[in-house]
Amino acid sequence: MTLIDITQPLFECRVYPGDTAPGYTRVHRMPADEYNLTDISLCVHNGTHVDAPRHFIEDGAGVGALPLGLFYGPCTVADWDGVIRPVLAGCEERLLLRGGAAVTKEAAEAVVKAGIKLLGVESQSVGPAAAPMEVHRILLGAGVVLLEGLVLTQASPGRYTLSAFPLNLGPDCDGSPVRAVLIKE
Repeated sequence: MTLIDITQPLFECRVYPGDTAPGYTRVHRMPADEYNLTDISLCVHNGTHVDAPRHFIEDGAGVGALPLGLFYGPCTVADWDGVIRPVLAGCEERLLLRGGAAVTKEAAEAVVKAGIKLLGVESQSVGPAAAPMEVHRILLGAGVVLLEGLVLTQASPGRYTLSAFPLNLGPDCDGSPVRAVLIKE
């Protein structure tokens, strides 16, 4: 079995413009103290993270209300140049896109029509940088969970098992950092 970590290191991660960057404070430090203790601060959309429907849908499900089964199971990693239909042919319900192309409105609609349950991208936002809201609303409004900020450089295109569980931040939180791992048998 091979495990491929596809997560950004949190304190070195890319930060979406306008989001609070993650940080930490050493509250206690050995040897002066008897133990080490660190406080952290972050935006739930820092680094590799899940967008829950509540991120753009007012009455959408929060991350803690999403079924855990969405975040574990068969997935397809595919190279992505902006043309979605060939990628969707025969892919799993969890689809991770390698490459920097933004998901367009048309691609988002095709993803929904194909029955994809989780869509992952390497960028910090699934939609185009100039106008990400429409794509988020299409996908999240249809119940497609988004996994953003992936690092897929070590993952060849193909089939894997994905493990990318969010933190349990309660039923109303709009997103969560994850530790995303691909498993190859």
